[in-house]
Amino acid sequence: MTASAPSASLLEIDGLVTSFRTPRGRLRAVDGVSLRVERGQTVCIAGESGCGKSVTALSVMGLLPDVARVDAGAIRFNGIDVLALPPRQRRGLRGRALAMVFQEPMTALNPVQSVGRQVAEVFAIHGTAGRAEAREKVLALLRQVKIPDPERRYDEYPHQMSGGMKQRVMIAMALANRPELLIADEPTTALDVTIQAQVLHLLRERQRELGTGIVFVTHDLAVVAEIADRVVVMYAGRVVEQGSVLDVLERPAHPYTIGLLAARPRAGQTCHGGDRLAVIPGTVPSPLERIAGCRYQARCPRMQERCRVDVPALARVANGADDGHAAACHFPEGGLA
Repeated sequence: MTASAPSASLLEIDGLVTSFRTPRGRLRAVDGVSLRVERGQTVCIAGESGCGKSVTALSVMGLLPDVARVDAGAIRFNGIDVLALPPRQRRGLRGRALAMVFQEPMTALNPVQSVGRQVAEVFAIHGTAGRAEAREKVLALLRQVKIPDPERRYDEYPHQMSGGMKQRVMIAMALANRPELLIADEPTTALDVTIQAQVLHLLRERQRELGTGIVFVTHDLAVVAEIADRVVVMYAGRVVEQGSVLDVLERPAHPYTIGLLAARPRAGQTCHGGDRLAVIPGTVPSPLERIAGCRYQARCPRMQERCRVDVPALARVANGADDGHAAACHFPEGGLA
Protein backbone atom coordinates (compact mmCIF):
# COMPACT_ATOMS: atom_id res chain seq x y z
CA MET A 1 0.00 0.00 0.00
CA THR A 2 1.25 3.45 -0.83
CA ALA A 3 1.92 5.92 1.95
CA SER A 4 -1.11 7.87 3.01
CA ALA A 5 -1.49 11.53 2.17
CA PRO A 6 -1.82 13.97 5.04
CA SER A 7 -5.39 14.06 6.27
CA ALA A 8 -7.09 16.07 8.98
CA SER A 9 -9.65 13.30 9.52
CA LEU A 10 -9.50 9.58 10.11
CA LEU A 11 -12.44 9.02 7.75
CA GLU A 12 -13.67 11.43 5.09
CA ILE A 13 -16.72 10.70 2.97
CA ASP A 14 -17.43 13.22 0.19
CA GLY A 15 -20.51 13.15 -2.03
CA LEU A 16 -21.08 9.41 -1.71
CA VAL A 17 -23.68 7.97 -4.09
CA THR A 18 -24.56 4.28 -3.74
CA SER A 19 -27.25 2.59 -5.81
CA PHE A 20 -28.93 -0.80 -6.16
CA ARG A 21 -29.95 -2.57 -9.35
CA THR A 22 -33.71 -3.29 -9.38
CA PRO A 23 -36.19 -4.40 -12.07
CA ARG A 24 -37.37 -0.77 -12.22
CA GLY A 25 -33.89 0.66 -12.67
CA ARG A 26 -31.12 1.92 -10.38
CA LEU A 27 -32.26 2.80 -6.86
CA ARG A 28 -30.21 5.49 -5.12
CA ALA A 29 -30.02 4.40 -1.50
CA VAL A 30 -27.33 6.96 -0.63
CA ASP A 31 -27.39 10.25 -2.52
CA GLY A 32 -24.50 12.65 -1.96
CA VAL A 33 -23.59 11.89 1.66
CA SER A 34 -20.58 13.65 3.18
CA LEU A 35 -19.22 13.30 6.73
CA ARG A 36 -16.01 13.28 8.77
CA VAL A 37 -14.80 11.17 11.66
CA GLU A 38 -11.80 12.21 13.75
CA ARG A 39 -9.56 9.90 15.74
CA GLY A 40 -11.14 8.99 19.07
CA GLN A 41 -14.48 10.52 18.03
CA THR A 42 -17.91 8.89 17.84
CA VAL A 43 -20.14 10.02 14.99
CA CYS A 44 -23.71 8.70 15.05
CA ILE A 45 -25.66 8.32 11.81
CA ALA A 46 -29.32 8.54 12.78
CA GLY A 47 -32.63 8.25 10.96
CA GLU A 48 -35.56 6.00 10.16
CA SER A 49 -35.19 2.55 8.62
CA GLY A 50 -34.46 2.80 4.92
CA CYS A 51 -32.81 6.22 5.07
CA GLY A 52 -29.41 4.91 3.88
CA LYS A 53 -27.55 4.61 7.20
CA SER A 54 -26.46 1.00 6.86
CA VAL A 55 -25.73 1.32 3.14
CA THR A 56 -23.36 4.19 3.94
CA ALA A 57 -21.57 1.96 6.47
CA LEU A 58 -21.36 -0.99 4.07
CA SER A 59 -20.01 1.31 1.35
CA VAL A 60 -17.13 2.31 3.63
CA MET A 61 -16.37 -1.32 4.48
CA GLY A 62 -16.60 -2.53 0.89
CA LEU A 63 -19.28 -5.06 1.88
CA LEU A 64 -22.07 -4.07 -0.50
CA PRO A 65 -24.10 -6.90 -2.08
CA ASP A 66 -23.55 -7.74 -5.74
CA VAL A 67 -26.58 -5.71 -6.84
CA ALA A 68 -25.16 -2.53 -5.29
CA ARG A 69 -22.34 -0.24 -6.34
CA VAL A 70 -20.75 3.09 -5.46
CA ASP A 71 -21.55 5.41 -8.37
CA ALA A 72 -19.85 8.61 -7.24
CA GLY A 73 -18.00 10.29 -4.42
CA ALA A 74 -14.90 9.55 -2.38
CA ILE A 75 -14.13 7.55 0.74
CA ARG A 76 -10.74 8.36 2.29
CA PHE A 77 -9.30 6.52 5.26
CA ASN A 78 -6.17 8.12 6.69
CA GLY A 79 -5.96 10.04 3.42
CA ILE A 80 -6.09 6.89 1.28
CA ASP A 81 -8.82 6.66 -1.37
CA VAL A 82 -10.18 3.23 -0.44
CA LEU A 83 -12.40 3.07 -3.54
CA ALA A 84 -9.24 3.14 -5.69
CA LEU A 85 -7.52 0.31 -3.82
CA PRO A 86 -7.19 -3.12 -5.46
CA PRO A 87 -9.66 -5.60 -3.89
CA ARG A 88 -6.89 -7.49 -2.09
CA GLN A 89 -5.56 -4.36 -0.38
CA ARG A 90 -9.05 -3.26 0.58
CA ARG A 91 -9.75 -6.67 2.12
CA GLY A 92 -6.51 -6.30 4.06
CA LEU A 93 -7.88 -3.19 5.75
CA ARG A 94 -11.01 -4.98 6.95
CA GLY A 95 -10.63 -6.61 10.32
CA ARG A 96 -7.36 -4.81 10.94
CA ALA A 97 -7.49 -1.05 10.44
CA LEU A 98 -11.25 -1.06 9.76
CA ALA A 99 -13.71 -3.26 11.63
CA MET A 100 -17.47 -3.63 11.87
CA VAL A 101 -19.98 -4.85 14.44
CA PHE A 102 -23.24 -6.01 12.88
CA GLN A 103 -26.80 -5.74 14.15
CA GLU A 104 -27.58 -9.46 14.38
CA PRO A 105 -24.74 -11.46 15.98
CA MET A 106 -26.63 -14.73 15.52
CA THR A 107 -26.47 -14.38 11.75
CA ALA A 108 -22.93 -12.96 11.76
CA LEU A 109 -21.47 -15.79 13.87
CA ASN A 110 -20.85 -19.28 12.50
CA PRO A 111 -23.27 -21.60 14.35
CA VAL A 112 -21.05 -24.72 13.97
CA GLN A 113 -17.80 -23.22 15.23
CA SER A 114 -16.91 -22.31 18.80
CA VAL A 115 -16.80 -18.62 19.56
CA GLY A 116 -13.16 -18.85 20.65
CA ARG A 117 -12.06 -20.26 17.32
CA GLN A 118 -14.07 -17.61 15.47
CA VAL A 119 -12.31 -14.80 17.32
CA ALA A 120 -8.95 -16.53 16.81
CA GLU A 121 -9.57 -16.58 13.04
CA VAL A 122 -9.25 -12.79 12.99
CA PHE A 123 -5.62 -13.14 14.09
CA ALA A 124 -4.98 -16.00 11.65
CA ILE A 125 -6.41 -14.17 8.63
CA HIS A 126 -4.19 -11.14 9.21
CA GLY A 127 -1.15 -13.04 10.50
CA THR A 128 -1.10 -11.07 13.73
CA ALA A 129 -0.69 -14.05 16.08
CA GLY A 130 0.37 -17.73 15.93
CA ARG A 131 -1.99 -20.53 17.00
CA ALA A 132 -0.76 -20.82 20.59
CA GLU A 133 -0.52 -17.06 21.08
CA ALA A 134 -3.96 -16.55 19.50
CA ARG A 135 -5.73 -18.53 22.22
CA GLU A 136 -4.23 -16.37 24.95
CA LYS A 137 -5.10 -13.23 23.02
CA VAL A 138 -8.69 -14.42 22.57
CA LEU A 139 -9.04 -15.15 26.29
CA ALA A 140 -7.70 -11.68 27.07
CA LEU A 141 -10.21 -10.14 24.65
CA LEU A 142 -13.11 -12.07 26.17
CA ARG A 143 -12.09 -10.73 29.57
CA GLN A 144 -11.88 -7.19 28.21
CA VAL A 145 -15.43 -7.37 26.87
CA LYS A 146 -16.61 -8.63 30.28
CA ILE A 147 -17.47 -12.21 29.31
CA PRO A 148 -17.30 -14.28 32.52
CA ASP A 149 -15.36 -17.55 32.70
CA PRO A 150 -13.66 -17.01 29.30
CA GLU A 151 -11.85 -20.39 29.38
CA ARG A 152 -15.22 -22.17 29.35
CA ARG A 153 -16.88 -19.71 26.98
CA TYR A 154 -14.03 -20.15 24.47
CA ASP A 155 -15.33 -23.62 23.58
CA GLU A 156 -19.03 -22.72 23.58
CA TYR A 157 -21.11 -22.27 20.45
CA PRO A 158 -23.20 -19.17 19.64
CA HIS A 159 -26.51 -20.90 20.49
CA GLN A 160 -25.24 -21.44 24.05
CA MET A 161 -24.92 -17.70 24.65
CA SER A 162 -27.43 -14.92 25.27
CA GLY A 163 -27.91 -12.10 22.78
CA GLY A 164 -25.82 -9.75 24.91
CA MET A 165 -22.98 -12.29 25.18
CA LYS A 166 -22.99 -12.88 21.41
CA GLN A 167 -22.78 -9.14 20.80
CA ARG A 168 -19.79 -8.97 23.16
CA VAL A 169 -18.13 -11.72 21.11
CA MET A 170 -18.73 -9.65 17.97
CA ILE A 171 -17.15 -6.63 19.64
CA ALA A 172 -14.17 -8.76 20.69
CA MET A 173 -13.73 -9.90 17.07
CA ALA A 174 -13.96 -6.34 15.79
CA LEU A 175 -11.42 -5.02 18.31
CA ALA A 176 -9.01 -7.98 18.05
CA ASN A 177 -6.47 -6.18 15.87
CA ARG A 178 -6.94 -2.78 17.54
CA PRO A 179 -8.64 -1.05 14.56
CA GLU A 180 -8.36 2.66 13.99
CA LEU A 181 -12.02 2.86 12.88
CA LEU A 182 -14.95 0.80 14.16
CA ILE A 183 -18.32 0.85 12.42
CA ALA A 184 -21.19 -0.36 14.61
CA ASP A 185 -24.44 -0.97 12.69
CA GLU A 186 -27.36 -0.91 15.16
CA PRO A 187 -25.43 -3.17 17.58
CA THR A 188 -27.84 -2.69 20.49
CA THR A 189 -31.20 -2.89 18.69
CA ALA A 190 -32.06 -6.45 19.75
CA LEU A 191 -30.88 -6.00 23.35
CA ASP A 192 -32.84 -4.97 26.43
CA VAL A 193 -32.00 -1.58 27.92
CA THR A 194 -29.76 -2.96 30.67
CA ILE A 195 -27.58 -4.99 28.27
CA GLN A 196 -27.67 -2.10 25.82
CA ALA A 197 -26.20 0.23 28.44
CA GLN A 198 -23.48 -2.31 29.20
CA VAL A 199 -22.54 -2.64 25.52
CA LEU A 200 -22.37 1.15 25.07
CA HIS A 201 -20.20 1.45 28.19
CA LEU A 202 -17.94 -1.29 26.84
CA LEU A 203 -17.50 0.50 23.51
CA ARG A 204 -16.62 3.76 25.26
CA GLU A 205 -14.07 1.98 27.48
CA ARG A 206 -12.34 0.33 24.52
CA GLN A 207 -12.44 3.61 22.58
CA ARG A 208 -10.65 5.45 25.39
CA GLU A 209 -8.06 2.69 25.56
CA LEU A 210 -7.40 2.39 21.81
CA GLY A 211 -8.24 5.89 20.51
CA THR A 212 -10.57 4.29 17.96
CA GLY A 213 -12.88 6.41 15.84
CA ILE A 214 -16.44 5.06 15.83
CA VAL A 215 -19.26 5.37 13.31
CA PHE A 216 -22.39 4.32 15.19
CA VAL A 217 -25.49 3.65 13.08
CA THR A 218 -28.79 3.86 14.97
CA HIS A 219 -32.42 4.93 14.81
CA ASP A 220 -32.53 5.37 18.61
CA LEU A 221 -31.97 8.96 19.71
CA ALA A 222 -31.52 7.83 23.32
CA VAL A 223 -28.44 5.90 22.16
CA VAL A 224 -27.26 8.97 20.24
CA ALA A 225 -27.48 11.06 23.41
CA GLU A 226 -25.52 8.43 25.31
CA ILE A 227 -22.58 7.85 22.98
CA ALA A 228 -22.24 10.50 20.25
CA ASP A 229 -19.80 13.37 19.89
CA ARG A 230 -21.32 14.41 16.57
CA VAL A 231 -24.57 13.46 14.84
CA VAL A 232 -25.44 13.05 11.16
CA VAL A 233 -29.21 12.83 10.55
CA MET A 234 -30.21 11.15 7.28
CA TYR A 235 -33.52 11.18 5.44
CA ALA A 236 -34.30 9.42 2.14
CA GLY A 237 -30.62 8.86 1.35
CA ARG A 238 -29.41 12.38 2.13
CA VAL A 239 -27.92 14.21 5.11
CA VAL A 240 -30.50 16.69 6.38
CA GLU A 241 -28.72 17.86 9.54
CA GLN A 242 -25.35 17.47 11.20
CA GLY A 243 -23.54 18.95 14.16
CA SER A 244 -22.40 18.32 17.70
CA VAL A 245 -24.62 16.08 19.78
CA LEU A 246 -25.56 19.11 21.90
CA ASP A 247 -26.56 21.20 18.89
CA VAL A 248 -28.57 18.50 17.13
CA LEU A 249 -30.41 17.19 20.20
CA GLU A 250 -30.85 20.44 22.12
CA ARG A 251 -31.11 22.92 19.23
CA PRO A 252 -32.44 20.92 16.26
CA ALA A 253 -32.83 22.96 13.10
CA HIS A 254 -34.33 20.67 10.45
CA PRO A 255 -38.07 19.91 10.73
CA TYR A 256 -37.32 16.18 10.39
CA THR A 257 -34.92 16.20 13.33
CA ILE A 258 -37.45 18.18 15.35
CA GLY A 259 -40.11 15.59 14.48
CA LEU A 260 -37.87 12.67 15.47
CA LEU A 261 -37.13 14.26 18.84
CA ALA A 262 -40.81 15.02 19.46
CA ALA A 263 -41.67 11.38 18.74
CA ARG A 264 -39.40 10.03 21.50
CA PRO A 265 -41.23 8.30 24.35
CA ARG A 266 -40.89 10.14 27.65
CA ALA A 267 -41.11 8.94 31.23
CA GLY A 268 -44.73 8.43 32.25
CA GLN A 269 -46.01 8.84 28.70
CA THR A 270 -48.44 6.24 27.34
CA CYS A 271 -49.99 5.40 24.02
CA HIS A 272 -53.47 5.65 25.54
CA GLY A 273 -55.68 8.49 26.64
CA GLY A 274 -54.78 12.08 25.84
CA ASP A 275 -51.04 11.72 26.29
CA ARG A 276 -50.27 10.16 22.93
CA LEU A 277 -46.86 9.82 21.34
CA ALA A 278 -46.18 12.39 18.65
CA VAL A 279 -45.83 11.05 15.11
CA ILE A 280 -44.45 12.35 11.83
CA PRO A 281 -47.31 12.16 9.29
CA GLY A 282 -46.85 10.33 6.00
CA THR A 283 -44.10 7.93 4.93
CA VAL A 284 -40.56 8.09 3.61
CA PRO A 285 -40.63 8.43 -0.20
CA SER A 286 -39.37 5.54 -2.32
CA PRO A 287 -35.81 5.96 -3.60
CA LEU A 288 -37.25 5.26 -7.07
CA GLU A 289 -39.55 8.26 -6.80
CA ARG A 290 -38.25 11.38 -8.53
CA ILE A 291 -38.92 14.40 -6.33
CA ALA A 292 -38.23 17.98 -7.33
CA GLY A 293 -37.11 20.11 -4.41
CA CYS A 294 -36.91 18.89 -0.83
CA ARG A 295 -37.57 15.19 -0.22
CA TYR A 296 -39.21 15.95 3.12
CA GLN A 297 -41.75 18.40 1.65
CA ALA A 298 -44.80 16.09 1.82
CA ARG A 299 -44.33 15.55 5.57
CA CYS A 300 -43.04 18.97 6.58
CA PRO A 301 -45.13 21.46 8.60
CA ARG A 302 -42.98 24.32 7.26
CA MET A 303 -43.33 23.48 3.58
CA GLN A 304 -43.57 26.47 1.23
CA GLU A 305 -43.64 26.79 -2.55
CA ARG A 306 -39.86 27.04 -2.76
CA CYS A 307 -39.56 23.60 -1.15
CA ARG A 308 -41.35 22.06 -4.14
CA VAL A 309 -38.79 23.23 -6.69
CA ASP A 310 -35.41 23.94 -5.02
CA VAL A 311 -33.26 21.24 -3.44
CA PRO A 312 -31.98 22.70 -0.13
CA ALA A 313 -28.23 22.64 0.31
CA LEU A 314 -26.61 21.70 3.62
CA ALA A 315 -25.86 25.11 5.12
CA ARG A 316 -24.81 26.51 8.49
CA VAL A 317 -27.68 27.39 10.79
CA ALA A 318 -27.90 30.38 13.11
CA ASN A 319 -28.75 28.54 16.32
CA GLY A 320 -25.66 26.31 16.44
CA ALA A 321 -23.06 26.61 19.18
CA ASP A 322 -20.29 25.90 16.66
CA ASP A 323 -19.69 26.38 12.94
CA GLY A 324 -20.31 22.69 12.22
CA HIS A 325 -24.08 22.79 12.82
CA ALA A 326 -25.77 22.65 9.41
CA ALA A 327 -29.15 21.72 7.97
CA ALA A 328 -30.47 21.06 4.46
CA CYS A 329 -33.59 23.22 4.83
CA HIS A 330 -34.78 26.47 3.29
CA PHE A 331 -36.53 27.46 6.53
CA PRO A 332 -34.66 25.87 9.45
CA GLU A 333 -35.43 26.57 13.08
CA GLY A 334 -33.59 29.78 14.01
CA GLY A 335 -32.80 30.59 10.36
CA LEU A 336 -29.60 30.28 8.36
CA ALA A 337 -26.35 31.86 9.54
